[in-house]
Amino acid sequence: QLQLEESGGGLVQPGGSLRVSCAASEFTLDYYAIGWFRQAPGKEREGVSCISSSSSSTNYADSVKGRFSISRDNAKNTVYLQMNSLKPEDTAVYYCAARAGRCSTWQGGYDYWGQGTQVTVSS
Repeated sequence: QLQLEESGGGLVQPGGSLRVSCAASEFTLDYYAIGWFRQAPGKEREGVSCISSSSSSTNYADSVKGRFSISRDNAKNTVYLQMNSLKPEDTAVYYCAARAGRCSTWQGGYDYWGQGTQVTVSS
């Protein structure tokens, strides 16, 4: 079974940057669209960004457009989410997920999920 592991979370000051990674072991991510989601305390999980298997298609939530960038390195079996100009409201646990088919920031249809990595934006 495809297993995903997020890394790179941490504490960063407002306006700072952070890159989180999503890596897979034992199975290749080449054929999967990957989505990033986040869940803040007391809130529902929401879609942040996604990237198609070929990297030809990406999508972003309005709240992160122009600040976040998703990319993938299939040779390293890893997907990245570069987060710039971070705001306190970006504080959340960030999850990556994989699905066959199209890129989507809707969490339905994602079959495999990581355990999440905490991102905290605070001074």
